[in-house]
Amino acid sequence: MSGWYDGDGPIEVEGGLRARSRRGSIGSAWWSRRFIDILERVCDKGRLSRGRAYARKGQVRSIDLSAGLVRAAVQGSRPVPYDVVIRIEAYGEDVWARLEEAVAAQAVHRARLLAGEMPAEIEELFAAQGVDLFPRDLDMECSCPDWGFPCKHLSAVLYLLAESFDDDPFLVLAWRGRTREQLLGSLAGDPPAPDPLEVADVPFADRLADFYAPGATAHHPERRTAAQAPDLLLRVFPPPGDLARVLAPAYRALGES
Repeated sequence: MSGWYDGDGPIEVEGGLRARSRRGSIGSAWWSRRFIDILERVCDKGRLSRGRAYARKGQVRSIDLSAGLVRAAVQGSRPVPYDVVIRIEAYGEDVWARLEEAVAAQAVHRARLLAGEMPAEIEELFAAQGVDLFPRDLDMECSCPDWGFPCKHLSAVLYLLAESFDDDPFLVLAWRGRTREQLLGSLAGDPPAPDPLEVADVPFADRLADFYAPGATAHHPERRTAAQAPDLLLRVFPPPGDLARVLAPAYRALGES
């Protein structure tokens, strides 16, 4: 026998957590899909499929996420729900200090995070500091008698967790030990002053293709970001008093033009 089988089917849950996705993949944003891709590479696809069915049926009663830990209750065929625990490494203050300094040094990343967005480049930023944004390994356990791994109860929680990342990308960071409030509070401070003597050394060969191109910077990603949110500057660096309210219409009008 390959594992324990819940032959009677699960007890129906009223008001359980139910996945929004009714068919196909779960997770739509790049960060939730990245998490799902990792799961589907390391976990048995059949068990993940049964977990998706549990997630869509609403068998998960609760999920609680904190630094390095997710606890959940999943209803199976027995009266008492099963306890699910998923652990990853939560980074300490020294690691987060380095990460926040690295983010603050990148004006576009800092601005997008302060605006509530998760830049795709943040995964590379973590890697440059020698740490992972997404877990490579998950320390998981469930109180059910199924010795297959991961069981459908664990899989259901993992899929709902990915969908919760869709709603709030900052949960990915909170799992690593930094809440949204802590991170944004740190980034909202004064950015590090640039070195006035530092000049970027770009080889001429790398610039040759657009050296004579007029308006070569018109399609720079940073410009597109500003155009999408013309009042972003006011949100990131709010002026004193009531000036933001007065200036916001003008910024929006300039963005539309």
